Amino acid sequence: MMETPRFTLENLLPADHRATSLAEDVRGGLSGTPKTLPPKWFYDERGSKLFDRITRLPEYYLTRAERQILRARAAEIAELTAARVLVELGSGSSRKTRMLVDALSGVAAAGPAGPHLGTAMDVALGLPRAMGRGGRKRRKGLAGEGRAVEGRGAEPAAPGTDTMTADVPGADDGAGNGAPAPPATDSPAVPAGTLELYAPIDVSESALQEAGDALCRDYPELRVHATVADFDTGLVLPELPGPRLIAFLGSTLGNFDPARRAAFYAELRALMRPDDALLLGVDLVKEPATMRRAYNDEQGVTMEFNKNVLRVLNRELGADFDLNDFDHRAVWNEEEERMEMRLWSRFSQTVRIPALGMTVDFGRGEETRTEISTKFRRATLTEELLAAGLAVDHWWTDPQDRFAMLLVTSPGSATGSDGS
Repeated sequence: MMETPRFTLENLLPADHRATSLAEDVRGGLSGTPKTLPPKWFYDERGSKLFDRITRLPEYYLTRAERQILRARAAEIAELTAARVLVELGSGSSRKTRMLVDALSGVAAAGPAGPHLGTAMDVALGLPRAMGRGGRKRRKGLAGEGRAVEGRGAEPAAPGTDTMTADVPGADDGAGNGAPAPPATDSPAVPAGTLELYAPIDVSESALQEAGDALCRDYPELRVHATVADFDTGLVLPELPGPRLIAFLGSTLGNFDPARRAAFYAELRALMRPDDALLLGVDLVKEPATMRRAYNDEQGVTMEFNKNVLRVLNRELGADFDLNDFDHRAVWNEEEERMEMRLWSRFSQTVRIPALGMTVDFGRGEETRTEISTKFRRATLTEELLAAGLAVDHWWTDPQDRFAMLLVTSPGSATGSDGS
């Protein structure tokens, strides 16, 4: 365990976890029908950089839409949860999470630049950064709201939406382009801070180290307890005083098939306390052409990202995949309502994987599925969660209804909306 006065990094994985997991995933996935490879193997250093480029592409709306919701709703989320601990599953760089850290810490922005300025900007402008430990009481829903379908003080929104700040020319698109968007008129003022500790969980120790160092530098009173873990092999939540806000963002839930989602919900429900809340980011079903473009950009960055899994197998297992012998495919699976990324074999071929002592035959046109990205509907996702004993108390979307953010609790918890 690495430990400093404010930053603790704990590794729960055995030393051979990466090698063992990769071998198991490749042996099982490439022996099955259809062939599959888990998407987590995209993310070596090169793959992580490619994905960062993907989030900035004009076709890839997911990151921008989620950031729009966070920007508009972070203060409200802070007020509803009064979290002392922010847990993030699959935290990566933790960049997006800073909006939640700011809101939960009571870091208020000022002036015409907009509702969210990064902490470095706050310091540069000499803005106060109150990190109070005020014992603010959690509210039991907002007055007049059912499940947050309507914005406060506004006319009722269309079914399935929340009133939010609309896109404006020159506004921040969520990828760091342009000026920040103006504040949502129905968002509450930033309250006194309650956050004491940020607890990121990720499979990458280097990502946790880098993010933890940056957060401790930029938030002098924040403590960070990072955990290296793989929640594919079992969910772990830090045993820390609550309330805890558990963030699972980026529509990572969509990478799970229905059985895996049910198992994840059950694990989460067993670990959640009555005063905990889950903040869940999910992509929504929409016009298929929009989704296909998001996974098949004109610049070919997603193609490179998809093929990067073959690079990983070549490097780690001594495989002899020729990347030019496989084409990238992005397919909308109408029946399952999910996007699927696949690698299409251009001709019949045999690939050797010496580290596993196996050869793999690919027929001409045979596809290997490398990722699923399920798109959700409000009714069906709410039913899924309810079946696991979890209630959707608040549902927010971006102005175009592309993406949703849910505040989920166990029945009877303090953030609930009285069941109305």
